[in-house]
Amino acid sequence: MLALIPTWLLLGVAILVEVVSTSSIKLTEGFTRPLMTLLVLCGYGCSLWLLSQVVQRLEVGIVYAIWCGVGMAAVALVGVLVFGESVSLAKTAGIVLIVAGTILLSLASKG
Repeated sequence: MLALIPTWLLLGVAILVEVVSTSSIKLTEGFTRPLMTLLVLCGYGCSLWLLSQVVQRLEVGIVYAIWCGVGMAAVALVGVLVFGESVSLAKTAGIVLIVAGTILLSLASKG
């Protein structure tokens, strides 16, 4: 069944699930809230399983770099938009560089 799903879509879902899980860690209150902790751990498990499916089809280095880069940028954005974390020129430049590097890696995998 997963073979019918486009690889890049699977990677996108893996990243989305990882971003939701990482962003939700704060809601576990140091892993003292059992239900939230379980949801975060299940999210990570699902994300890693999806990632394992993607690396069967694409180069592991490219997949992991994209997964990390997009995830990092998205979690930073969630921190600002949802948790009211600070925004600075350095943070913004870092996110822009991460996105640019992710785009380059993605383009490199097609060539």
